[in-house]
Amino acid sequence: MTHPLLKDENIKQFREDGVTVIRGLFADHVETLRAGVERNMNEPGPYASNNFKEGESGRFFDDYCNWQRIPEFAEVIEQSPAAEVAADLMGSETTQVFHDHVLVKEPGTSMATPWHTDGPYYFVEGKQTVSFWSPLDPVTEATLRCVAGSHRWEKPVLPMRWVSEEAYFPNKDDYMPVPDPEAEGMKIVEWEMAPGDAVAFNYHVLHGTRGNTSENRRRAFSLRLVGDDARYVERPGRTSPPFPEHGMTEGQRLREDWFPVIYRR
Repeated sequence: MTHPLLKDENIKQFREDGVTVIRGLFADHVETLRAGVERNMNEPGPYASNNFKEGESGRFFDDYCNWQRIPEFAEVIEQSPAAEVAADLMGSETTQVFHDHVLVKEPGTSMATPWHTDGPYYFVEGKQTVSFWSPLDPVTEATLRCVAGSHRWEKPVLPMRWVSEEAYFPNKDDYMPVPDPEAEGMKIVEWEMAPGDAVAFNYHVLHGTRGNTSENRRRAFSLRLVGDDARYVERPGRTSPPFPEHGMTEGQRLREDWFPVIYRR
C-alpha cells in the first residue's frame, strides 16, 4: 500500500524521469512553514546567502541545515506525510533526513537558480534519494524546472558556485559540463503549483528555476531525504552542506544521531 497522496503514475514517473509532482504534500503545513521561513530569514544560519550577483536585481535568499533549531521545520518534518511518501517513491524501507533548504525570491528578483544537480555537492551516494521542493506561494514563472531522465546520465554534472560560477572541485574530468537544456532540446518538465504542492526529484536530476519578475514573493521549502542504500562517499573537496567533523568513513550509512530515521515501514 502506498500513501493516498501518491498515484501509480507518480511512482512510474519518478522511476522513469526521476521527477514527479505530488499535489498537496505539505498542504496542511503551509502556514507553519511560512512561519519557519520568516524565523529563518530573521535568524539566518551560518550558511545563509543573499546570492548577490553584479547586474542582477532583487533579493534571492537561501539557507540550509536549520531544521534542528527552527521548531516549525522540525514539526513539519515529523508530522507531514513527506517521510512515508519518500519511502514509497524510493522503494525504501526507511527514510532518513539529510537536510532542509529554504529559497526565497523577492518580487523583481532577476537571478535564475542555475541549472545543477544536487548529488555532486553532497557526500552521500545511492539510488534511493529524493528532494521535495514545495512553494509556499502560488508559482508559475518561478517554479522548479527539471530535465526528465537526467538522473540516468553516465557522468555526474560538475557542481558550480552559483554566484562566482567557479567549479566546486578542481578535477573536472570526472564530471560533465553543465548543459544548456533549452539549447540542447532536452525534455524539461515543470508545473504551475499551489502552496503545499511539491516536486519530488532524485538527487541526480538536473534542475533550476527562472528569476521571479512577478510582483509576488516566491518562498520555497525543500527537504532532502535518503533511503536504505544511501552511503557516505568521499568527494575531492569541501561538500555543500559541509557538515564538518562528521566522523564518517567511506561506505558507511549516515550517522543517525545527525541524520535521524524518520520513517520505518
